[in-house]
Amino acid sequence: MKKREQMNVVIVGHVDHGKSTVIGRLLADTGALPEGKLEAVKANCERNAKPFEYAFLLDALKDEQSQGITIDTARCFFKSAARDYIIIDAPGHIEFLKNMVTGAARAEAAILVIDAHEGIRENSKRHGYMMSFLGIKNITVCVNKMDLVDYSEKKFLAIKDEFTRFLEEIKVTPEHVIPISAREGENIAELSDKMPWYKGADLLRALDSFRKAAPRHALPFRFPLQDVYKFTAQGDDRRIFAGRIETGSVKVGDEVVFMPSQKRSQVTSLEAFNRPKPTEAFAGESAGFCVDTQVYVRPGEVVCKVSERSPHISTKFKANIFWMGKQPLVKGKTYKLKVATQQVPVVLREIISVLDASELSSISNKEVIDRHDVAECVLETLKPVAFDEVTSIPETGRFVIVDNYEISGGGIILSPIFDEQSMIKDQLKERDLQWERSDISPEQRAQRYGHRSALVVIVGPAETGKVKIAKKLEQELFTAGQNAYFLGIANATLRGEDNSNDRILNKMRHIRQLGELSHLFTDAGMVLIATISDVDEHELKTLKSLNLPHKTLTVNVGENRFASEQVDLGLAENDDTALAVQKIMEMVKREVITGTDEFMI
Repeated sequence: MKKREQMNVVIVGHVDHGKSTVIGRLLADTGALPEGKLEAVKANCERNAKPFEYAFLLDALKDEQSQGITIDTARCFFKSAARDYIIIDAPGHIEFLKNMVTGAARAEAAILVIDAHEGIRENSKRHGYMMSFLGIKNITVCVNKMDLVDYSEKKFLAIKDEFTRFLEEIKVTPEHVIPISAREGENIAELSDKMPWYKGADLLRALDSFRKAAPRHALPFRFPLQDVYKFTAQGDDRRIFAGRIETGSVKVGDEVVFMPSQKRSQVTSLEAFNRPKPTEAFAGESAGFCVDTQVYVRPGEVVCKVSERSPHISTKFKANIFWMGKQPLVKGKTYKLKVATQQVPVVLREIISVLDASELSSISNKEVIDRHDVAECVLETLKPVAFDEVTSIPETGRFVIVDNYEISGGGIILSPIFDEQSMIKDQLKERDLQWERSDISPEQRAQRYGHRSALVVIVGPAETGKVKIAKKLEQELFTAGQNAYFLGIANATLRGEDNSNDRILNKMRHIRQLGELSHLFTDAGMVLIATISDVDEHELKTLKSLNLPHKTLTVNVGENRFASEQVDLGLAENDDTALAVQKIMEMVKREVITGTDEFMI
């Protein structure tokens, strides 16, 4: 038996414009209600001397019944001749827009309801923007309560023309604009004889005309990594990369790349709990897999196939954002950005324009994004993130922003801005402008001290003997007459694999502090020695940038978690300290000391 097609549809609109009534009528007219349900609701209304409304069929939420407004998203199901529908009743009240966004996030189509008697309201426009914002292309506008305006064609056309002009401004083209009376059932499941001037489709036919997007498994593979499970019992050395496949598929033998770290490997097995191992997994499935080489990555990476189009990697992107926080979104303040499983600190870099939905005007010189504003802006993260434009892969093109542990905004990514480490570049530019350079050249210092300046940074996991090696190295260099110093700024509080916003912020502050101090010491001609635990490639790159134009030599102790070009010397974990120092001394002599006698004062 062929499986019937299914579509998720969200219904939105200003409060009391009749969304729940539209859904109730669709349920009743398509025979989707449980037997006796309609009669039971009518009888209950009669007992309470309350006029019957089709909206009461959806009043499963107590708060909705008591307050008369939808404050959460309710889901219900009905069928047409063409397909099955899951329809989501989203709240219309301005205070519950966050709930509406949550409900609409997985919708493939939308019905936007406008009261013909009350006309277009501010939230009607906000909801129109939200549909565009969420990337929903199948949109039908229903002008409801036509019975209250005597089924006036003139009134309908006035609302249609005004709202269509607004939607064109935000690049939305509705499939249909339909005059309806949900309470009376006009133009819901069949065309109404009370509006003979309307020649389009009824609502049910309009829903059936919506086009399904390409199935998610046909898109490029996107696997946001949730965690890495390590096993040690009974000789089991597996490291299982676990998560949920958002798009595409993966099978044994596929070559994959982790983004943004860009580490590659090949899938050797797909893992499953308490069932045979599959050979392939598809979009929508939670899965785990093992790879053939040791890959060190943290949760939040996006796994892709090498053979398919990769996501963008950048620290800056242009986005549309809808702000719901109690406090405005301001430039310079650090927030938390969540894209799939990635969580990184983010700042508002630039406000391009703010759309005033109530006035249909664009404000280009606004300094903050206020509550319920929609805006086009530039966001910048403290570390690179992997993402797609929302138009190509919505699952990795949407994000939320957290402020004070609360989701305060949501957005879609329009395009990347390739300006890597721009915050660091700004910091370096400001430092160079304020720096009054000494008249003593680096060559003169090298001649005097018998060596060039350098930062020797010893990295690797915690508790691998790095500090012991660093102190012994300082002693050896000092004894040999070199101008060396061990900078013992510990980062013990930053150890581990916690990927929280506070940890990332603290780690980046530590890196910047170490980078600025390193620049001071190396500018003075010294060989500076420092250790840092659990540093990643971006953090190491930042440290090296801050130490420029002076040399940085990287020594990795233990498991090498970096690309080969990032590390100058690799040492075994907890190796003999004297042997480790000897190897570093040989590198320092080769890179820093040899050839200094060629400098002339």
